[in-house]
Amino acid sequence: MIKYKLICKDCEFCFDSWFASSQEFEKLKKKRFLNCHKCNSKKIQKTLMAPKLMNSFSLKKTDTDIIRYKEFNKKIKEYQNFIKKNFDYVGKNFAYEARSIHYDNKKKTKGIYGIASKDEIKELKEEGIEASTIPWVEDKKN
Repeated sequence: MIKYKLICKDCEFCFDSWFASSQEFEKLKKKRFLNCHKCNSKKIQKTLMAPKLMNSFSLKKTDTDIIRYKEFNKKIKEYQNFIKKNFDYVGKNFAYEARSIHYDNKKKTKGIYGIASKDEIKELKEEGIEASTIPWVEDKKN
């Protein structure tokens, strides 16, 4: 399998696609089976790509990335544990509960956390209600 970065010569839209081989790409292009996902043009060409090479330096970098990833996950879980202990979980009712607290001036001893879409968070902020999103890592207990 080979992955090519392709470009539409009509609308200049770039996209990636996988092929069985470079010969397969040429065969599909010649039969005009390749088309742009945006404008449906058949004028598709390969663009320059940098191959990903593995060497001892990249392996060391990969090990470093894995360590950073594990440290990042550990820090997120620490934040999650703090939030779970100190805030009330309201589930998918987060936007409703946040508005209730804000507009009804409900006095809460604890803050809240829960699930909200990006649009809901945006709307809350537009209304002057303080809300944020954080990454959430689910515990995997197998």
